[in-house]
Amino acid sequence: MRVNLRKAPENSRRGFERLAANDDMKQLLLIDQEYGAGAITIGEKIAKRLGWNFFDQVLTDEIARLAKIPADVCGHRLEKNDPFLQRLVNVIWRGSFDRNLPSPDLAILDSTRLASLLQKVIEQTAEKKPCVIIGRGAPFFLRERTDTFSVFLYASRELKFRRILKRVGNEKEAVELLDTIDEDRRKFVKHQYGHEWPNRQFFHAMFNTGIGDDNTVEAILHLLNAANRNEEAGKA
Repeated sequence: MRVNLRKAPENSRRGFERLAANDDMKQLLLIDQEYGAGAITIGEKIAKRLGWNFFDQVLTDEIARLAKIPADVCGHRLEKNDPFLQRLVNVIWRGSFDRNLPSPDLAILDSTRLASLLQKVIEQTAEKKPCVIIGRGAPFFLRERTDTFSVFLYASRELKFRRILKRVGNEKEAVELLDTIDEDRRKFVKHQYGHEWPNRQFFHAMFNTGIGDDNTVEAILHLLNAANRNEEAGKA
């Protein structure tokens, strides 16, 4: 798995250098979001500030590799007895900002297998800590760990539309993604795991990114620092 390791200024990451000595310190920042709320941009900025690994698109690449999905498969065949497979595919592939990703061959997958591969990738990625992980159900899959700090990002429809349009460059596609990705995610999570999405109990905080990316970054870093100070105080 490729790793995007970014270096942060010394004064930004010095306070986190001691984390490795304490397994309960928050070394996994998990960011889930409404589609288009800005998690990638915000997560990258945080990873850079902290000097932590950053995982987003590489997660989907790894899922594709484990599923043995050939690069030349167009992926238009549907498994008729598993409608939730298409929902998960929509979330992982159509919801990606990488427009060149190969789609899975649905004839060789079912939703349970693909969800299992997704969980495997997330659990393996968590061992690359300290790191920032974007979406892919990480707050749910890693919910039993004590070293995670999970946040959820949301925004107005207008702001999300502008973000998506900037990425895809097509208004019709932007509206379609805005209208379908989160609904597919919500229905799949309810079907597969019996949970509502987003489930507030899995998150330490929720932020409206309409306050601005930089303000959101500062707010998350402030709470992450506070959580780790509490952990240190509890160990003293």
